Parts: sequence; C-alpha cells; structure tokens
Amino acid sequence: VQLQASGGGLVQAGGSLRLSCAASGRPFRSYDVGWFRQAPGKEREFVAAIRRSGATYYADSKKGRFTISRDNAKNTVYLQMNSLKPEDTAIYYCAADQTIILSSISSALYYDYWGQGTQVTVSS
Repeated sequence: VQLQASGGGLVQAGGSLRLSCAASGRPFRSYDVGWFRQAPGKEREFVAAIRRSGATYYADSKKGRFTISRDNAKNTVYLQMNSLKPEDTAIYYCAADQTIILSSISSALYYDYWGQGTQVTVSS
C-alpha cells in the first residue's frame, strides 16, 4: 500500500488543522494506521492510531486536542488537530500495518508502510 499525507501548513497557536492520509494500492480497511511526528532534533513520536475495528489510541499529551478517524470508503485516515500549540510544530507522518499487535501500536518500529510526511508549523 502507498500512503500520501497532506493537510499540513502554517497556523497560529490555538488554531486547527486536519491532516489526511490517503492510501492507494490496497483496501485501507485491512490496515491499522498511526500518526507520528518528528520535530527538528527530536525523535519520532507517536501521536495517535486507529485500528481496523475503529478503536482509537492517543499519546497522553494529545488526548482531548487530537482526533483520529477513518473513512474506509475513501481509503483515508484523518487527524483533526485543535488548540494547536507551537510545540506541535513537526513533520507529521502516517503509517500503516496489517499485523501490528496492540502493545506495539505506539511504536514506529512496527509499521511497515509510511507516507512522506506533511509539515505542520504553529506560530506563537
């Protein structure tokens, strides 16, 4: 499966963005999908994930501000980001896998397929 992340941009603190992860090549409904981000000089970190069942998982610091969802008919997973802060500035990546286990869902190591990333910049 090929992934294409989009929707990033420049936004003021307190604003919102919706990122999209569009899949091609195979039906997206058979994949668990995660969002990760990487800021300059920092390691890639987990943001949120959604399983094939629709169950969702979030990094603790993102709960309440970020919402992950999927539209299998459109082969797309979304990340709605509200109340953005300057520290949310990063490149955001979507990733997918068919065989990831729940205990590994927040680990980038276990995702086989990655999109190219989309830049999110939050100004203060």
